[in-house]
Amino acid sequence: MALTKICKAFHELTPNELYDMLRLRSEVFVVEQTCVFLDMDDKDQLCHHVLFYNEEKVLIATSRLVPAGVSYPDMMSIGRIVTSQLVRGTGVGKELVEMSIEECYRLFGKGPIRIGAQLYARKFYERFGFEQSSEVYDEDGIDHIKMVKQV
Repeated sequence: MALTKICKAFHELTPNELYDMLRLRSEVFVVEQTCVFLDMDDKDQLCHHVLFYNEEKVLIATSRLVPAGVSYPDMMSIGRIVTSQLVRGTGVGKELVEMSIEECYRLFGKGPIRIGAQLYARKFYERFGFEQSSEVYDEDGIDHIKMVKQV
């Protein structure tokens, strides 16, 4: 599958890219996971965003790269990691996480990366070197854990 992979600061996103990103996040986090929460949390403007488009110019995956001091005082993080139902099980999620890690290091320097992962995805993130660093906690009705990838 030929993908167009983009990493941009918020202010560099086109209106269509921003719309695509917010739509995919809403489709998965709000509709598919039946989770009512405020996705737009005033952090996006401070972040870089990874966008994967397929050949038909449909956004199929996205994540946001968060500098230290925005979500966590002492660590950069990756958040809003999402893939479309269209590509689950194809390896696109793996490519998204790998690129997100590489871009974090490029943008913010080598250092630990923290994520807040849905509990069911723990083994997926462990494949990239993330280790559980908290007890299970509830976030918007879904079990989560904090995970950290050391350098």
